[in-house]
Amino acid sequence: MTGAGTRYLYLARHGEASADGAGLTESGRRQALLLGERLRGVPLSVVHHGPLPRARETARLIGSRLDAVPLRESEPAGDYVPHVPARDELPPDAADAVLRFLAQVPEEERARGPELAREALAMFTGPIGGDSARHELVVTHNFLIGWLVRAALDAPAWRWVGVNQGNTALTVIRYAPGRPSSVLVHNDVRHLPPELRWTGFPPELHV
Repeated sequence: MTGAGTRYLYLARHGEASADGAGLTESGRRQALLLGERLRGVPLSVVHHGPLPRARETARLIGSRLDAVPLRESEPAGDYVPHVPARDELPPDAADAVLRFLAQVPEEERARGPELAREALAMFTGPIGGDSARHELVVTHNFLIGWLVRAALDAPAWRWVGVNQGNTALTVIRYAPGRPSSVLVHNDVRHLPPELRWTGFPPELHV
């Protein structure tokens, strides 16, 4: 491919959210600031974030540690179910559990989510125009990160299910011209001290 450059897509789940969803806990604010410090040396061109308060506040705090990187709110970076599988897409031993979980999602979200997921793929993935590399951060939610990781690996559409992210854990995907997409880093929390790691995971998954 000529006239195309490599995109480095940095993905981060928002910081730990308050119980009412109105913003971040004190731990969540610390997580966001520490991720911002980690990313100071990355030549980010933009920080995209979803419209919900927990993502917006996380992006603002990360941005406060960066050097004048613009923040852009984006509905495709939001919180939604990206794909609702039919039973025959799923492994027989997992189908009941997955469909029971997804049945709790409101019908409006089940209809709108796949459209936003397609927009997210178009907006955030693939090589870019021009010859220079571009580095972008998306501050988003668990489901979208799972969706983008499974897409990078050419996994079946339903396989966003079960790809879990810790709060402010960092995932990096590379989209290089003429090469398959590569998941370079997934769920990296080394910028966080032990007491702030793995929030957003059930206790049995804390490692």
